[in-house]
Amino acid sequence: MLLERLELFIALARERHFGRAAEACGITQPTLSSAIKQLESSLGIMLVKRGSRFGGLTPEGELVLGWAQRIVGDAVAMREEVKASRRGLSGRIRIAVIPTALAMVAELTTPFREKHPGVTFSILSRTSVEILSLVGNFDADIGITYLDNEPLGRVISVPLYLEQYHLVTSEGGPFADAEQVSWSEVANLPLCLLTPDMQNRRIIDQHLAEAGATVRPTLESNSMIVLFSHIVTGKWSSIMPGHLVRAFDLSRTIRTIPIVEPVANHIVGVVAAHRDPHTPLVAAFLSETLKLNNLRRTAEQP
Repeated sequence: MLLERLELFIALARERHFGRAAEACGITQPTLSSAIKQLESSLGIMLVKRGSRFGGLTPEGELVLGWAQRIVGDAVAMREEVKASRRGLSGRIRIAVIPTALAMVAELTTPFREKHPGVTFSILSRTSVEILSLVGNFDADIGITYLDNEPLGRVISVPLYLEQYHLVTSEGGPFADAEQVSWSEVANLPLCLLTPDMQNRRIIDQHLAEAGATVRPTLESNSMIVLFSHIVTGKWSSIMPGHLVRAFDLSRTIRTIPIVEPVANHIVGVVAAHRDPHTPLVAAFLSETLKLNNLRRTAEQP
């Protein structure tokens, strides 16, 4: 019973609304409110600021939330470990990924599923801020995001690859025949870029600002497909990681030109909640990530 109440409390803290939290848990709002009051009574403290609506957590509620997440996480890990000991790994891995890394997820999921055919995947495109929130609240098992640009908080991380930025333009487009181009030159082009809530966009804006340029994109989207579809018209260019074009085999219609002055590299990798033990699924996925990282390092050595 305590575990169920803690799970409901976590849902309320995540949704910050009694009605939405109750709906997410598949129960009525009075049932949720009663469970939270019972939890408060058993602990002898107020967890939630109450008024006409949800007013946030009390300081004691914030403290209990951290414990609740650890307790619920340990309970989930225990159940999955017992299940795995009986019949091998099974279940669903929830992976939240920044848009620029979506093309490489198959490099992880494909070999993992070959080893563990009872596992299924749920893969969602999210911003880096959303990914850290989802992982921290145990609403995602794995995140794939930037590791070296903005604070990650309390997570463990495994590097995957370096993201290097290129001007992406159509054949015959601006600078299509150039061997390299500067950030200041790129800033003057009609650009289509990811939206400002994406860390990729904040990184690009930062490098342009360091070059003394200000970007004013003529099109913004949170979809890489939208950006590619506009680039191939020949009327737009973009700034993207070079591996994206290679992943989609668009090299015949789209040119990628390295951006220099300076060359900008940022680390993309896997993150998971900082806890011990991890669920068997998460532990196995992190192990697979380490293997892929080691293989890449070996391949890059002269």
